[in-house]
Amino acid sequence: MKRTGTAARFTATRTDTGGIPEPFRGGMNVKFLIVGGFLGSGKTSFILALARYLVQTRGITKVAILENEIGEVGVDDRVLRGSGYRVKGMFDGCVCCTMAGELLINVRMIQEDYNPDWIIMEPTGMAFPGSIRQNLQDTLDIHPVIVCLADAQRWQKILKPLGHLLSLQMKDADLILLNKADLAEPGELDAARESIRELNARAEILCTSTAEGIDSAVFDRILELGGTAYGTADR
Repeated sequence: MKRTGTAARFTATRTDTGGIPEPFRGGMNVKFLIVGGFLGSGKTSFILALARYLVQTRGITKVAILENEIGEVGVDDRVLRGSGYRVKGMFDGCVCCTMAGELLINVRMIQEDYNPDWIIMEPTGMAFPGSIRQNLQDTLDIHPVIVCLADAQRWQKILKPLGHLLSLQMKDADLILLNKADLAEPGELDAARESIRELNARAEILCTSTAEGIDSAVFDRILELGGTAYGTADR
């Protein structure tokens, strides 16, 4: 019987409380993954592959997926739903700025309603994962792992016009995936790796291709990073 990770969709509402309400404060015993990267880097396909691995291979069935997209209807949300996953959606704003308060409330509600082992979040392609992590750490005592995807074939083309944005996205990542490596020439891969290393000298950089299938070692590494962040290990 096929197992699926589940969550339910939100319509986020704005609050004017000057911060997260007191009942929502405090630590949460959940592992949290932020999957960042610019538009078109393959985040949704990666999240779907990761969720399948967690649920079907590792038996971690309580996996919640949180989507943040600009617009009333999320294309990525529909892709995930069409693959058998129920997804919480946050629309009409970016969680690192205009919807930061809603994010905290929604995460707390996911925890209370579902008590997942993992929450996987895909912010908008314009978001800064480091800002999201800081917000979650300061308020809910959650310590997310950040995985950022970069389109290996397009990286050099978009680096010059979008350099500041890409730098802010990549600088706090724990793991960076040079995705769509199957479409890139060897020289493009080397140039992208060198460029990204200048933006983040600390993160691991791995080559991946969601089209050809991602090695399970990549997913296992994410589980290891999550266990390190919380002082525990997944089976």
